[in-house]
Amino acid sequence: MDNIDQPRRNALAGEPSPFLQHGATQPVHWLPWGEAAFERARREDRPVLLDSGAVWCHWCHVMDRESYEDNEVAALINELYVPIKLDRDERPDVDARYQRAVQLLTGQGGWPLTAFLTPDGEVFYGGTYFPPTDGMGRPAFTRVLREVARVWREERPRALDAARGIEERLTTYGESEAQAGPLTAALLESTADELARSFDFRFGGFGDAPKFPNAGALDVLIDEWLDGGPPWTRRMFEETLLAMSRGGIYDQLGGGFHRYATDARWVIPHFEKMAYDNGPLLATYARAWAATGEPRFRWVCDGIIDHYFALAPDLLAAGGFPASQDADVGPDDDGDYWTWTRSEVLAALGGDERRTTVAVRHWGLEEARGSMHFDPERHVLFEAMSPAQVADALGMAAADVAAEIAAAREQLLAARATRPQPYVDRTQYSGWVALLASGFLTAARYLARSDAAAAGLRAVDRLLADTRPDRSVPHRVGDPESGELLEDQAFLVQALLDAFELTQQEHYLGQARTQAEVLQQRFADPLTAGLRDRPPGTDVVARPLARAHLPISDSPTPSGNGTAALSLLRLAELTGDDATRARGVALLEAFAGSAERLGSGAATFVRAAGWVVRDPCQVVIVGRAEEGRELLETALRCYRPRLTVRWLDAGNVRRARLPSHLAAMIDATSPRAYVCIGRSCLAPVATAAELRAQLQPPPRE
Repeated sequence: MDNIDQPRRNALAGEPSPFLQHGATQPVHWLPWGEAAFERARREDRPVLLDSGAVWCHWCHVMDRESYEDNEVAALINELYVPIKLDRDERPDVDARYQRAVQLLTGQGGWPLTAFLTPDGEVFYGGTYFPPTDGMGRPAFTRVLREVARVWREERPRALDAARGIEERLTTYGESEAQAGPLTAALLESTADELARSFDFRFGGFGDAPKFPNAGALDVLIDEWLDGGPPWTRRMFEETLLAMSRGGIYDQLGGGFHRYATDARWVIPHFEKMAYDNGPLLATYARAWAATGEPRFRWVCDGIIDHYFALAPDLLAAGGFPASQDADVGPDDDGDYWTWTRSEVLAALGGDERRTTVAVRHWGLEEARGSMHFDPERHVLFEAMSPAQVADALGMAAADVAAEIAAAREQLLAARATRPQPYVDRTQYSGWVALLASGFLTAARYLARSDAAAAGLRAVDRLLADTRPDRSVPHRVGDPESGELLEDQAFLVQALLDAFELTQQEHYLGQARTQAEVLQQRFADPLTAGLRDRPPGTDVVARPLARAHLPISDSPTPSGNGTAALSLLRLAELTGDDATRARGVALLEAFAGSAERLGSGAATFVRAAGWVVRDPCQVVIVGRAEEGRELLETALRCYRPRLTVRWLDAGNVRRARLPSHLAAMIDATSPRAYVCIGRSCLAPVATAAELRAQLQPPPRE
């Protein structure tokens, strides 16, 4: 066997990824993803062991400790395999391909992803977490390592046949996901119906445990309800958003959402906090607040914003956002940072029995459903009783209960801050920064939070300052060699449009046009009207990367193609550019034949389709200097589906590119607001009250 102490184990030492940095200290002779690893596998005729995970992933840490940090397991791996450790956040394009392969093979995916590859990079066996001994319905990892190596050595045709079979299934799956077809309104209705069939009428959300937030699906339901859909569309999004906000999946003390709930009630979360969840959820809650006026939705928005200002104020000041916060402090930890015993609460509240009683009732510290499996004395905080219910139960005044809860929250936060904090990954991934920028800008638009607006704009400006010579944005901010990914580019265009509508600075609209052109120039698929997840012709390290992947499903981020289509159509409405609209329609039609089958799994795509099959709404404000400010703010605070807002200086009206039917009616009279729904324009109005009335959805029967 190889000597486990030889320097080869330090091959990850120079990698920027914190996940790979941790791997550099392990006795496994990890290599980073790259040609050198596969060349070695071919030269030594060994299979490749691929471990794909992330710094925030709890079970990745568990498998690291149990297996990859064990000298005997490491020696076995070093003898039998060429091991590659991959950071899925750093290379989502690689991870996505291998996730699909393992899911087709086993029916399961997720992290850690453990894949066994041929020297050409094709999967012939795989799984996720493997325990050190037989258990949990899974074989021991050492048994898997020996058997897979034996099959490769003694039954090579069997392994190659398995790889070919997976490859064929992947090709079929990819073709079925990108089928062209016409766009119809039935797609939106069928998606709402599908969500209704899976809706949990007891606890909100869709399906059973585990439950993941689906911001895109909730946005579809908000739009469907505002478009005159049946009352149950409102019930589904409203009850889900409320249930999530009251559950432990939402950090009741510090704000922000954990990645998912392990139970149907949204109470017990997997504790990691992800940028790609909190950005879209912030935007969804802000839209829901604007649409319904539900105060709790605004409270959630404020909590997410405040969480990021508290978590990484220096990053926000510099124009960035952290990528994630880990679930745990270490592999033996089970959410101790986030959870509480009653005695800990009493101590944190200075022994105040009345305040402790209020806190225990409000946050469910006597409720079995909030207790941790491995330590029932520890509890996740969730809203077990509303303040009014606590007041009734304890015979207290409602105002007193509210004051006690507010004071308890501050004291518990202060006490939590003294605990060892789970790791915060400060890596700046362009797409994730853009998603949070969009969330902050959307919240600023509807909640009038100037600090959120400033943080979102700083992030957008930072991304623009970091573009590559070909004008594309690199995957990792500040690293032009980190590659180009569709989701980064698409999320940037979306954030630029959010920045433009909020500020009405033409600079952002011009940059949105430029970055939208990059989408087409760099990511267009030569065979369809769709966009690839990475530019065609990008260096191929392993054969699976040569396969075109045109992402349409929202997993785990909003889909690159759905977001791109949505942004192209929105850009077309703002600029009156028919060519841009045609590109957006063609992009949607490239997937329309398979979209109904994908349903809520492709919710971003479905929402984008609404911009084609239903009428958009455009508001143009004409005014000099500040005279149109009240009209502009009124338009921005209103949420209705497919609404775009432009402000024009009264002296420059004719310089703007607007749809012809709108341009024909606008004159230099100011201040004025012009509203067009589809190609039907309403009479211009001069007051905020008149504009607000025009923007209200039509009355329901």
